[in-house]
Amino acid sequence: MPFPYNPLREMPHARPALAWLLAAVLLGTPATAEPMHGLAMHGTPKHAAGFKHFPYVNPDAPKGGRVALGALGTYDSLNPFIIKGVTPPGLREYVFESLMVRSGDEPFTLYGLIAESVEVPDDRSSITFHLRPEARFSDGTPITPDDVLFSHAVLKEKGFPYHRSHYAKVTAAERIGPHSVRFTFAAAGDREIPLILGLMPVLPRHKFTDAGFERTTLEPPIGSGPYVVARVDPGRSITYRRNPDWWARDLPVTRGRFNFDEIRVEQFRDASSLFEAFKSGEVHIRPEDDPGRWVGGYNFPAVADGRVIKEELATGLPSGITALVFNTRRPVFEDVRVRRAFLHLFDAGWINRSLFNGLYRRTQSFFERSHLSAHGRPADARERALLAPFPHFVKPEVLEGTFALPASDATGSNRPNLQAAFALLTQAGYELKSGRMVKAGRPLTFEFLAHTRHQERLMLSFARTLERLGILVRVRQVDSAQYWSRLKTFDFDMIQWSWSASLSPGNEQINRWSSRAADIEGSLNYPGVKNPAVDATIDALLRALTAEDFTAAVRALDRVLISGDYVLPLFHLPRVWVAHWSWLRHPAVPPLGGYDLDTWWTETPR
Repeated sequence: MPFPYNPLREMPHARPALAWLLAAVLLGTPATAEPMHGLAMHGTPKHAAGFKHFPYVNPDAPKGGRVALGALGTYDSLNPFIIKGVTPPGLREYVFESLMVRSGDEPFTLYGLIAESVEVPDDRSSITFHLRPEARFSDGTPITPDDVLFSHAVLKEKGFPYHRSHYAKVTAAERIGPHSVRFTFAAAGDREIPLILGLMPVLPRHKFTDAGFERTTLEPPIGSGPYVVARVDPGRSITYRRNPDWWARDLPVTRGRFNFDEIRVEQFRDASSLFEAFKSGEVHIRPEDDPGRWVGGYNFPAVADGRVIKEELATGLPSGITALVFNTRRPVFEDVRVRRAFLHLFDAGWINRSLFNGLYRRTQSFFERSHLSAHGRPADARERALLAPFPHFVKPEVLEGTFALPASDATGSNRPNLQAAFALLTQAGYELKSGRMVKAGRPLTFEFLAHTRHQERLMLSFARTLERLGILVRVRQVDSAQYWSRLKTFDFDMIQWSWSASLSPGNEQINRWSSRAADIEGSLNYPGVKNPAVDATIDALLRALTAEDFTAAVRALDRVLISGDYVLPLFHLPRVWVAHWSWLRHPAVPPLGGYDLDTWWTETPR
């Protein structure tokens, strides 16, 4: 096991206790830090040192075969670490590795990958990574502390906004031995930041240059992951081939994973053509999120004769939130009363029945389907203490756990909600004139920027209700490149977006909801949230020392976001739907997320 260079190793006469104390002083490492095989956000790792494999994999899964996946859109770059360009799915996951890897059966625990062990003091003011000497990039070059330091420096300066935000918390990054590197943080208290560093991708310093890092490129990258880029058909497909010389193939954290020899991702311009490709066998597996298709679309011969299998997998993860997003930077949605009127106008019952066969559930929380959700729960003493300085930012009914989004009878009339919406718009200064909702002579109108036909269909259904109150919406579907470009610069009135969720929300909440992220192009704060209560609750969840304090902080954040009416929540699936060709196999015990392609295999290579 590689440890930091210690000059006292050359002093055999020194007493062990004195040696450790002096080493701590010389290296700046608190004496309480000891090498660990894993690191949990709260508590201790579930799997003890020396574990053989994760329990949700088949450790004897056969290697071989190929699988074809489908993705919407196109791509024009193979650099997944910069804002410029659009990259294909899988590039970050299959080609590049992190210092540590996340387990799929715990809320947030990391185990060593490139790093064999870590040292973290009790206050988490620093983290030391001890790299495995055998770690290699795909071209055979050893991974060194210099690669780790380079990765941190270049991503902090030129990476995505969340890279810059997270990695800027490091005050010192230093090599402290032939295989060891230490990061020291600006202030103790952010207990997640050591784990964030553990998930930092490690880039090959000998292949990247500072000057060229921000340029888009279609040159296959060099990484240390299980796959290399084998074929590039720009904008149409990309093929990943398993590296037979992958240095990490026998580690406990990788055993039973990455079993396919080849993974091909085909790009499609619309969901219909992607589904047709699945039916014909050109695409082999597809997670499904369209209830209409799940109920009525899988009636083709391959399903009837068992060549294609439909599965509903249980999940232990929050659903996250899919919503219509109000861009509060735009005058049309800066008034919260207008946004609340739209919540009343959305006939969720009728839309769910008409478009989705009633199979969806309405999302009432940013952490729906988990104990982190505040919906239906009165705030406890911890939450109330956090929210006490911000009485005007939380609705009383949200604080008491009695709040629910406006419901309808699913008949399509929605009359009581129309009346409530009209009252709110009147309070906001609008009036109905000649069939149009106007304020100071200006009509209430906006543009919905659509990315898919499903989004377009949903919004057209909503538009019919809006028109009953004289509200006009222009539904505009644009190509993938224009869509992502406009999102990065917040150039939209309304979009549909999904924010995923885990059982351990942390620093990513800064990029999504913090006041400073609202003005950073490329951040995921699409609504433009600027709310001191949001900032305070995010800070509280990052500083939480116990699971109880953490849960209270997340629920408090949930209450503030719901109270702000920044989005119009849509629906979620109660389970994970996956359809696949029958020659694909997966372990009997699933991870928390229910579906993880990296654990699948084929017993009939194709």
